[in-house]
Amino acid sequence: MAEQKLLVKREGDFHYPIYFEKDFSGLAQAVREEGLSGHKICVVTDSHVEPLYLKSVMDSLQEVSSQIFSFVFEAGEKNKNLDTVQELYRSLIEHEMDRKGLLVALGGGVVGDLTGFGAATYLRGIDFIQVPTTLLSQVDSSVGGKTGVDFQQYKNMVGAFHQPRLVYMNLSALNTLPPKEFACGMGEILKTGLICDGEFFRFICSNQKTIQELDYTLLSQMIRRCCEIKAGVVERDPKEQGERALLNLGHTVGHAVEKLKNFQLLHGQCVGIGLIAAAYLSMQRGLLTQEEYNEIRKGCKAFHLPLTVDSLKAEEILAATKKDKKMEAGHIKFILMDGIGKSFIDKTVTDMELLSAIREILS
Repeated sequence: MAEQKLLVKREGDFHYPIYFEKDFSGLAQAVREEGLSGHKICVVTDSHVEPLYLKSVMDSLQEVSSQIFSFVFEAGEKNKNLDTVQELYRSLIEHEMDRKGLLVALGGGVVGDLTGFGAATYLRGIDFIQVPTTLLSQVDSSVGGKTGVDFQQYKNMVGAFHQPRLVYMNLSALNTLPPKEFACGMGEILKTGLICDGEFFRFICSNQKTIQELDYTLLSQMIRRCCEIKAGVVERDPKEQGERALLNLGHTVGHAVEKLKNFQLLHGQCVGIGLIAAAYLSMQRGLLTQEEYNEIRKGCKAFHLPLTVDSLKAEEILAATKKDKKMEAGHIKFILMDGIGKSFIDKTVTDMELLSAIREILS
């Protein structure tokens, strides 16, 4: 198991491993190796994941703790809010969870974000670990320490930077993932390649059929590469003062669409739509060729990501981008592409440019 670990580290700040495994049998040993055994544990999960994996995870953790309980909330982005966090606090207090306690985030991005925020704020901060069960959470949200919840439909408006003590990925969990959820993860994977590794982007696109057949070797290789890229960015810029903002490629328009559709579209689907808008804007500025733009569209379509969104107006999407948390001194920090595999932060995108890109993704 130790040979497969990927370390995320920043001198004097944080240091934690990512495990890539085929089942949950090594989870207890991972917890033990990080010096977390003997602590009271709360496994946080949602109503989708509970019947699939909660029992096996709790059974595994009994090797390292005699005091384990769970907190289960109704699945869905609509419940990633302060009301659910309040219920979590109540459960932790009722079970007399102290500062030595450990939260385990078992599930997708919603579970990980909410659990991490609960851990960051309960008793001014307790430890937590990530056990991501979706492709999106494995390649993106479980790594890097961004935690948070939505506030009045504003995506991730309340949150904290709080790094996990470890990330444990059971890649076999992807076998139970609905196709739409798998496509969402591919949206973040394509994004990762477009940001800084064009060769990886093209590798993913050329192996689309094998990836969708859930070939374990290829999935493991793909997920590990995404984690390597994100870990490197997080190590260099843990609190998004610069380079880490590149990971928001596709997210400015994506978050606006997600909010306006009242979270009826999944996050990864909205990222895919946002990638198309960002690619179109980049092409209009002469940074991408028509062929490269078409290549990006083709890649998104191949992995069943939507290329357009209906029932929205360009002006309302534009207005929603203005309320994005990534605004800085009244300017949007927009991520543009300079060819496939290179990206940069731009604060000069005009409303007219953005409206043009938004119209490209309206059906």
